Amino acid sequence: MQSLLIRSSSSLFTRNLLFCSRSVIRSGQISRNFFAQNASKQLTCQRTSLAGRIPQLLAIRRMGTLPEKSRKSVGYWLLGCSGMVFVAVILGGVTRLTESGLSMVSWKLLGEKRPSNEEEWVAEFEKYQQFPEFKIKNPNMTLAEFKFIWYMEYIHRTWGRAIGGFYALPAIYFWTRGYFSKSMKIRVLAFGALIGIQGLMGWYMVKSGLEDRFHGESDVPRVSQYRLATHLSFAFILYTLFLWSALDHLVPAQKLAGTVTKAAIRFRWLAHTTKGMVFLTALSGAFVAGLDAGLVYNSFPKMADRWIPSDILAFSPTLRNFTENPTTVQFDHRILGITTLSLISGLYLISQKRTLPPRAHTAVAAVAMMGWLQVLLGITTLITHVPVALAASHQSGSLILLSLAVWLTHELKFVKKLPK
Repeated sequence: MQSLLIRSSSSLFTRNLLFCSRSVIRSGQISRNFFAQNASKQLTCQRTSLAGRIPQLLAIRRMGTLPEKSRKSVGYWLLGCSGMVFVAVILGGVTRLTESGLSMVSWKLLGEKRPSNEEEWVAEFEKYQQFPEFKIKNPNMTLAEFKFIWYMEYIHRTWGRAIGGFYALPAIYFWTRGYFSKSMKIRVLAFGALIGIQGLMGWYMVKSGLEDRFHGESDVPRVSQYRLATHLSFAFILYTLFLWSALDHLVPAQKLAGTVTKAAIRFRWLAHTTKGMVFLTALSGAFVAGLDAGLVYNSFPKMADRWIPSDILAFSPTLRNFTENPTTVQFDHRILGITTLSLISGLYLISQKRTLPPRAHTAVAAVAMMGWLQVLLGITTLITHVPVALAASHQSGSLILLSLAVWLTHELKFVKKLPK
C-alpha cells in the first residue's frame, strides 16, 4: 500500500512538472512574439517618420550646412562688395560732373603710375594736350587744373581695381573652405565676370571721347552716351546682384503668416514692375548726363513756356531724338520720373490693403519716401542749373531708391504660389 502511494505521488509530481514546463515555454514564446511585434512596429514608425522628414532634410542640405557665423561672414563680404560698387557709381558720377573722365589717355590692367615729380606731371599733361578735349574745349587749361581732373579719374580707376581685389581674395578663401553651395558658386563666377566686363567697358567708354570725331562747330568732346549708359547699367546690375545675395545670407525673406492670395501675387508683380521702372529711369539719367541735357531747359514743370518743347523732334530720322537730342532726352527723363513716382505712390496705397510679410510693409514705406525725395532732388538739381553737389546727390538717390526696391522685392520672394 505504501509503495502504491509513493508511485502515485511520483506520477502526480511528474505531470505537474511537465505542465509547468509547457507553461514556461508558452509564456516565453508569447514574450518573444510580443517583443518582436513591438520592435517591428517601432521600426515601421521610425521608417515612416524618416520618410516624412526626407523633404526637410533635403531642403536643409540645399540651404547648406554652414554654421551661422560662416554664413554671416559670406553675407557681410557680399554686402561690402555691394557697398564698394555703390561708392564707385558715386565716384563715376562726380568724375563725369567735373568733366575729369578724359584726363587719363591710357589704360593699363594693373593701374597707371602716378606722376611723382614736376617733370612727370608735365609729360602727362603733354599727352593730354594731344587729344580733342584739350584742343577744342580746354586750350587754356593750366597744369594745376589738369592735376585736379587727373586725380579725380585716378581715384575712380583705383577704386574700381580695389573692388576686384576686395572681391577676389575672400571669394577664393570661401570657395576653398567649402562655404559656397552649388548655386552660390555659379553666382560667384558671374560676379567675377561682371567685374571684369565692367572694367573693360569703362575703358571702352573713355576711348570714345579720345577719338578724332569732333569736327562740327557745335561738337563738344565727350564720351559716347551709349557707352556711358551701358557702363552705368553694368554697375547697377552688379550692385543689385551683390545686394540681393547679401540679403539672402543676412536678412532672409519672411514668409507670409497666412495663405498666399491672388491679390498678394499681383502686388508682388507690381513691385517688380516698379523696380524695373526705377532702373529704366536711372538709365535714362545716364543719357541726360552723357549729353549734358540737364542744362537745356532749367524750369519745371514746363520746359521754358511749353509743356512739349518745339525742338523735341528736331533730329532726323525721328528715332535719333530719343538718344541724341538733349531736349528729347530730358523730356523722356521727366516723363519716366513722373511715371515711376506714380507707380511708387500707387504701390504704397495698395500695400495698406494687402496682407504682406511684416518687413515688406516697412520696405514699401521706405520706397515711397525715397521716391518723393528723389523727385524733389531732381527738380532742385534742374532749376539750379545742375550744381555738382546736388547732381551727385540725385545720382546717389537713384541708387538708394533702387536698393530699397530690391529689398522690397526680396521680402516678397515667397509670395508667388497659391496654396493647392
